[in-house]
Amino acid sequence: MRPPLIIISGASSGIGAATARLLSSHGHPLLLLARRLDRLQALQLPHTLCRAVDITDRAAVLQAVAEAEQQFGPADAIINNAGVMLLGKMTQQDPAEWERMLEVNVKGLLNGIHAVLQGMVARRHGTIINVSSIAGRKTFPGHVAYCGSKFAVHAISENLREEVAGHNVRVITIAPGAVETELLSHTSDEAIKQDYQQWKQEMGGVLAAEDVAETIRFAYQQPQRVAIREIVLAATGQQA
Repeated sequence: MRPPLIIISGASSGIGAATARLLSSHGHPLLLLARRLDRLQALQLPHTLCRAVDITDRAAVLQAVAEAEQQFGPADAIINNAGVMLLGKMTQQDPAEWERMLEVNVKGLLNGIHAVLQGMVARRHGTIINVSSIAGRKTFPGHVAYCGSKFAVHAISENLREEVAGHNVRVITIAPGAVETELLSHTSDEAIKQDYQQWKQEMGGVLAAEDVAETIRFAYQQPQRVAIREIVLAATGQQA
């Protein structure tokens, strides 16, 4: 019997793409969501439905999930990985940047949860994995709006876990430190980007996307009766 369907948002690069490759190698059919359809299709994974969806578009998310479940059966897990990191000092940052972070990192997360939660509760089985950040547990200079969005991810995850634990649905938060992905490239403040790159070098290197993917799979593959509520991981040399 083929393993069940898993949904991954933000799957066109970084952690999402690495997780898609890993879970596909273990036989899971996948629904991959991202705005860049060509990047999803370039992964060339079997038993995979790729859809160009902006996670902030609730109707599009619901439609894609319904299509995938019709083709592959009920979603056993969703990995809410889509996110943007637009660093900047609040005295200088364009409000459009923090609005975008709240739209994607918070509203997008809720849209992903909404798309699968009722079915999981009805079946009394399922796993919701929310990819947050160490910046959802502690603050960093120039991260005000980003930290706010990631603290929200942690709060949503824990409150949701309490709400659905009695329905045998797991909620897991993955909080990585610095990871080598495209995330930093979204930041428009060049000085902050340079400082961040220097910080990465000083710690002697950061996590690879594949490190986080392996952590996600570890948490997911535990028996349904075991909920690893939160995993915080970072490069050994990362002090903050």
